[in-house]
Amino acid sequence: MDKLTILWTNADFGTFEKMVSMYAYNSRAKGWWDEVTLVIWGSPTKLTADSEPVRAKLRELMAGGVKVSACKRCAEEYGVVEDLERLGVEVIYWGVPLTEILKNREPLLTI
Repeated sequence: MDKLTILWTNADFGTFEKMVSMYAYNSRAKGWWDEVTLVIWGSPTKLTADSEPVRAKLRELMAGGVKVSACKRCAEEYGVVEDLERLGVEVIYWGVPLTEILKNREPLLTI
């Protein structure tokens, strides 16, 4: 399967809007990748919880077939686990899955 993981670690809204969400959405909508997973890691977990425009865009991505997941440890530290889960974001510990992606040399875009 043609699968891409996007690791979003930059909490700049412009970067999210003009690169992360745009590429993730078009990757699925235009069939560039069969499966796209957006991983929210670090400070973007707090941005997601605090920003309705980010949440709205994430709902659009999920409706378009992008899987959205977040680092549970980060979400715990920011106190936003329940906020992310209410949004429909999968919240898991990402250390092991990320390591597997790297060891398997799977496509990974880090922003």
